Amino acid sequence: MHLAGSVTLTRRGLLLGAGSAAVLAACAKAAQKTAPASTTSPATTPPPPATTVAPVTTTAAPRGPARFVRSGPTGARQIALTFHGAGDVTVVENLLAAARQGRVPITVFAVGQWLEANPTMAGRLRADGHELANHTYTHPSLGQLGRTGVATEITRCRDVLARQSGSAGGWFRPSGIETPTQLMLDEAGAAGYPTVVGYDVDPLDYTDPGAAAIVRATTAGLHPGAIISLHTGHPGTVDAFGPIVAAVVAAKLQPVVVSDLLR
Repeated sequence: MHLAGSVTLTRRGLLLGAGSAAVLAACAKAAQKTAPASTTSPATTPPPPATTVAPVTTTAAPRGPARFVRSGPTGARQIALTFHGAGDVTVVENLLAAARQGRVPITVFAVGQWLEANPTMAGRLRADGHELANHTYTHPSLGQLGRTGVATEITRCRDVLARQSGSAGGWFRPSGIETPTQLMLDEAGAAGYPTVVGYDVDPLDYTDPGAAAIVRATTAGLHPGAIISLHTGHPGTVDAFGPIVAAVVAAKLQPVVVSDLLR
């Protein structure tokens, strides 16, 4: 895939040359959608060794509830391409290759169980300059769980992120629900996440409508401060990535990671 031009990097910068695999990819409106396997060849750059970090224990005092945001500020003409992180590893490799070619930073809200099944993925994403965040451990319909279940889903994913990348990630996004409940905000805050990040542009790529439909729906929703919801495990999303970035550039917007959008 060829992207239309390069995108100006944020202050975080991207490290080019490394590249990242198998569970389920789903969105906040369809938690159980299974991603099809890709038949395209994976990126040829070999993955770096997995980052080994000592297990993290949390001893900080309890925190207050997290806040919920759907989008960022409109003044800087920036947008965030966010991905629900799970799915076929070959498809993810192809996505990372496209992002690397276009020099585009992304934020991956990773499923903890998926990271454990693919232990090089966290290091690979970080090495390419992307941002990792928490999208629960098993990707359940979080609204169907009680307090203990919600807390466990958040903290187990947090601890996987910390072990594999050295950071618990700065953000949480619930699975199987678009708007978090007060319980989820409470438990996210208690787990160390001051902000729960939603999205305000959803092209429904998890339904596999085809690349053209994904591009149209994304482009129609573009605006300064947009947070776009996409999925790593769907080939149509990979095919749509380049045209989406071209549309972002044409709209004189800049893709950044969530930390830069919400800073």
